[in-house]
Amino acid sequence: MRDTRESRLLLVLLIAIAFALITVDIRGGEDSPVDGARQAAATVFGPIENGVSSAVDPIGNAVSAVRESGDRHDRLAELERENAALKAELGSDDRGRSRLEQLDKLLKISGRGQYGIKGAQVIAIGAAQGFSWTITIDVGANDGIKRDMTVLNGDGLVGRVTTVGPNTATVLLASDPDFTVGTRMEAGDELGFASGQGDRPLRVELLNSKAEIKKGDRLVTFGSQADKPFVPGVPVGVVSRVDPSGGDLTRTLYVTPFVAFSKLDVVGVVVQAPEKDPRDTVLPKKPEPTPTPTVTVTVTPSAPADGQYQQEQ
Repeated sequence: MRDTRESRLLLVLLIAIAFALITVDIRGGEDSPVDGARQAAATVFGPIENGVSSAVDPIGNAVSAVRESGDRHDRLAELERENAALKAELGSDDRGRSRLEQLDKLLKISGRGQYGIKGAQVIAIGAAQGFSWTITIDVGANDGIKRDMTVLNGDGLVGRVTTVGPNTATVLLASDPDFTVGTRMEAGDELGFASGQGDRPLRVELLNSKAEIKKGDRLVTFGSQADKPFVPGVPVGVVSRVDPSGGDLTRTLYVTPFVAFSKLDVVGVVVQAPEKDPRDTVLPKKPEPTPTPTVTVTVTPSAPADGQYQQEQ
């Protein structure tokens, strides 16, 4: 249709009629005079709308699915973030509980031995300081730490301080091959020297080659002159093997240390030695042996047969 004066008038007229019909329809409600026309239109155009809807719905459904998929993906990502945060929080709580347990054991062992300690946390481990078996702790000269102080944890002997900085210190672990400490056997006076062997048990040379030692016996530190580098009574380990005596001047033992050197976190530096040797009081209680069940068999004599009884009569 060309844009003429007549076409514009027709358009205005159609718009006016449309507004009039809309007004009448609204005012009439359910009794609207155009309701029949609406139904007729629905009858004519309904199938067409349904076909168009069937053609368009898959596209709409796909768009909706993609949108919902995106929403689910965002929600999943949010849940994963929340789960990771909860795991981190739980892990933090577990670590906190672990440290509390370690600190509790450390306080108990220092109390039994009457050691004055300075608590510390391991902040580095490895060869950064030029040693094979060392740790760095977060206390130093500003905290009263000095060279050749004993370091322990809730299980026993950790090592000795070798280098001290203003706020950190390096500890040579008892497992290091250059480490040596004087030892004493539990409930006795058999002395020896324990040396580190890396991740293998400590090697102990007893001064008495004829000493009666068996697997399961325990050792503590003997102590050094002026209590440096070692204070007495710190648990060292348990005898795991005894070499047979071959007529040597010393006897060789292999000792599993109480301390797990690969799992160090909370430790204590002994800044004040005990007034007297605690001897074996710092050692943990020995596990009670598991009782072996015994079976008692009672034999009941059987009754004689009738024929045998008559013959005896």
